[in-house]
Amino acid sequence: MKIKILGCSGGIGSDQYTTALLVDDDILIDAGTGVGRLSMEALTRIDHVFITHSHLDHIASLPLMVDTVARMRDKPLVLHATEATLSILLSHIFNWKIWPDFSHIPSPTEPFMRYETIDIGKPVQIGKRRITALPANHVVPAVGYQLDSGSASLVYTGDTTTNDALWEIVNGIDNLRYLIIETAFSNQEREIAIQSKHLCPSMLQVELRKLKRPAEIYITHLKPGEDALIMREIEASIGEYRPHRLINDQLFEL
Repeated sequence: MKIKILGCSGGIGSDQYTTALLVDDDILIDAGTGVGRLSMEALTRIDHVFITHSHLDHIASLPLMVDTVARMRDKPLVLHATEATLSILLSHIFNWKIWPDFSHIPSPTEPFMRYETIDIGKPVQIGKRRITALPANHVVPAVGYQLDSGSASLVYTGDTTTNDALWEIVNGIDNLRYLIIETAFSNQEREIAIQSKHLCPSMLQVELRKLKRPAEIYITHLKPGEDALIMREIEASIGEYRPHRLINDQLFEL
């Protein structure tokens, strides 16, 4: 299993793109603005999209992507999300006012896109790959994901704040290799982080003390303009974990 980072920023501009992870060439984890970096041919090969939550920075490219490639494909694009997230997307995005509902185009029996409900803790098997939704704690219903090749796992937290339920599961993953965790705000914006249910470096420090397994740690979702400050604060508080800043085009192999 190969995972390429198409976008990992909390905003856009100056080569910053919001969250999207390409798994091999047929699966997306989130569909932020990073998806727009793919070629038309690459877009047509994506068969599955797993969404963590409904916020725009994680779904921005999804409506345009399905509209762009639908007629070039011979089967529906499958959108995987929790029942709560699918309900939000249907009410506020694929509602015929903001964008068409492609699960009914060209017909309900032969749609361009279909929805698959996922449940926390229940793996979705695609070939030899297992993708499992993990609990997240955010201002809207949200999940993270475990990507498991069989030999190794990567955990992506999605957007989350303090989250004991996540660590209970992560500490039970025997083949954990990588942890991608968000830190959206600097310590000086701790109150905003708390209000918006994100993390800042001081909060990340508390969370990582709950991790009982070795893993390579990568930091995602930094706000543009504050990214260097956030990483300095992370280094100062949890440097012993040797955290890395996640970057565009980074590759992980499991």
